[in-house]
Amino acid sequence: MKEIAIASDLKLARVAKGWSQAETAERVGVTRQTIGLIEVGRYNPTIKLCLALARATERNLDDLFWIEGER
Repeated sequence: MKEIAIASDLKLARVAKGWSQAETAERVGVTRQTIGLIEVGRYNPTIKLCLALARATERNLDDLFWIEGER
């Protein structure tokens, strides 16, 4: 199966809320490093984490995450 890269606007959503990476991580139960890796595209989050981040940032899942190259 081909690796699918996930792109996101997580950093924009996080900054709009005025949150640091650490604050965002605490809200969804992951490490700051995980948030950093998602923001630079080096970690593909699980759907559970994507949903938690969308809920926390009050963004639509499709607006926050997409398959790289499809937008």
